[in-house]
Amino acid sequence: MKAKKEVQEIQGTKQEFLKVFREMCYSRSAWQVWADLISMIACSLANSTDPDKAGVRYLEREREYKQCAERLGGVDKPAQCMAVIVEALERNPEQDFLGELFMELELGNHWKGQFFTPYCVCKAMSNIVTGDVDEQIEQRGYISVCDPACGAGATLIATVSEMKLSKYNFQNHVVFVGQDVDRVAGMMCYIQLSLLGCAGYICIGDTLTNPVTGHVLFPQEREGQELWIMPMFRIGPWAHRRLFFLLGKAGWNEYREAERGRERFYMFFDFNDKEEKRWEKM
Repeated sequence: MKAKKEVQEIQGTKQEFLKVFREMCYSRSAWQVWADLISMIACSLANSTDPDKAGVRYLEREREYKQCAERLGGVDKPAQCMAVIVEALERNPEQDFLGELFMELELGNHWKGQFFTPYCVCKAMSNIVTGDVDEQIEQRGYISVCDPACGAGATLIATVSEMKLSKYNFQNHVVFVGQDVDRVAGMMCYIQLSLLGCAGYICIGDTLTNPVTGHVLFPQEREGQELWIMPMFRIGPWAHRRLFFLLGKAGWNEYREAERGRERFYMFFDFNDKEEKRWEKM
């Protein structure tokens, strides 16, 4: 009789992740493996809900996914790492799991001298900045949170916990927007917020010289940028809000009547409201 192979339950710990991660570093540096692993997971999440299967970005992500998988020796170990990340955030959503691992592996000093703000500090900042969420949502129907130097997303993750105190479901009423000049860091943020069920997007680009633009419901990808759309932002009420906008003035007025008030952006800056004013002038 063949002995049954025991299936080890994933606990979502850093030790589990590091064990598998180090097995992939046998012939390459930790930085190279980390960059490929993060890219592979981000591409998988993005393409799983991208409706434009023939689009340039979709095809580019497919190609990048395959290239990363080849360099990492297949999909099995990256899949194990992703499973650990999913379990870690499921068991404790109030943590910057990838950011802390990044710093523990000393990858921040690779060449940019990065240092991610500890989660406890981000938690305090979020608590100070966040105002009356319920009132803002009642006026507008949704609010937006933006971090122009998001890193791995610790500040935005901390804000999620604040939004959970609202009587409204944050997945349906909060847009999370992040931007970072570092591609790997931005994708780390994208992965964590996507797995936490947030709606929004991450822009890879220089916030000072090339900030994300456009109406918050319709972000515009410009030259020198990459937009990573979170799965939740493609469905449900967010798709409906975009539909009302596209219906023209009549639909937009109906939408404004249902969700009156001015949109509020927490953190550091406001988006231009040019699109909204354009409809008001019609």
